[in-house]
Amino acid sequence: MGTADVEAVWRIESARIVAALTRFTGDFGLAEDAAQEAVAEALVSWPLAPPANPAGWLMAAARRRAIDAVRRRTALQDRYALLAAGLAADAVDGEEIDPDRIDDDVLALMFVSCHPVLSPEARVALTLRVVAGLSSEEIARAFLVPVPTVQARITRGKKTIAAAGVPFELPPAAERRERLGGVLSVLYVIFTEGSTATSGDRLLRPDLAYEAIRLARTLAALQPDEPEVHGLLALCELTAARFPARTGPDGSPVLLDEQDRRRWDFSAIRRGLAALAKASARGLGPYGLQAAIAATHAAAPSVEATDWDRIVVLYEALGRVAPSPVVELNRAVAVAMASGPAQALAIVDELIASDLLPGSHLVPTVRGELLARLGRRPEARAELELAARLCANQRERSVLLRKAAALAS
Repeated sequence: MGTADVEAVWRIESARIVAALTRFTGDFGLAEDAAQEAVAEALVSWPLAPPANPAGWLMAAARRRAIDAVRRRTALQDRYALLAAGLAADAVDGEEIDPDRIDDDVLALMFVSCHPVLSPEARVALTLRVVAGLSSEEIARAFLVPVPTVQARITRGKKTIAAAGVPFELPPAAERRERLGGVLSVLYVIFTEGSTATSGDRLLRPDLAYEAIRLARTLAALQPDEPEVHGLLALCELTAARFPARTGPDGSPVLLDEQDRRRWDFSAIRRGLAALAKASARGLGPYGLQAAIAATHAAAPSVEATDWDRIVVLYEALGRVAPSPVVELNRAVAVAMASGPAQALAIVDELIASDLLPGSHLVPTVRGELLARLGRRPEARAELELAARLCANQRERSVLLRKAAALAS
């Protein structure tokens, strides 16, 4: 067994191992450190002596590392004896596994990693590290930040959790739904960065998006009665279904009206619609409404045949339950398709007057498109050039500049 085997087992089992170790030790930071040390040990040991039960081997090794850490950190022999007793002579292969306990542990790990005391950046980094099993290098590569930055976020996050005395447990029922929103928000941030990269030379970072989908599936299995969990999963599946058609052979963006819809992932569409049906059974929240918009696109054979009136209504509903300037901007795009660019331009100009999206390239992008459709070419070109200057993603910037150049001819 080589490095790839160790990484595969860790990616699948990391959440369960770290969660069980946290319950075992009562120390989130120690548990994560011990698990990482076990992985390092596996990279050396497994090529020489492949274990019969790789997940059990990692759990046993991590427990040993945790006990060693406790021995080094404290002289409280009773605590060490308690941990040593829990090791049960390394008999992990023969342990009785309680699936309900495992599920609760993994769910609790998600809540801890996304705890409100953490900064948004720390929540994302910890979730990808301890729940998804990504390395610091993988996280850094996904978000185009230096590895030491990611490592610092993870270290600060673990110290914050320890200093705040965050317990390793499921939140009380009265708090769980509110806290669940924070978990969903983190997964959505991870997915959106994967589906439209904010910077760099690639439009998509599919590995990051698919990791968010995997975590959303895990959460949906652990919280089957929460409609917004299914709503988020539906949104991610339906959005990812368009990935195969969103870029050309050279990685350049392919806009919706130019996409070959035969290349869409219809298996992902079916999974998304199934998740949306579960969300709809209890009423759609913000993620469910966005998924319903994505489903409307998925059902249409072309941009022209899309039910834009329905999309406008869904954006209006979304604006009532989760108002935001981005929702208004997207509503303007839908209004332009349903009723014409003049009415949509009034919505965009109102956003500009309110200064609700300062510095965003999205506003001049949409405004430029609307002005072009109205025949106001010089103004449209100026807006698209402004959007290009504000856009940090090189692929998107190239599309904006190409459109601006076309308006000059």
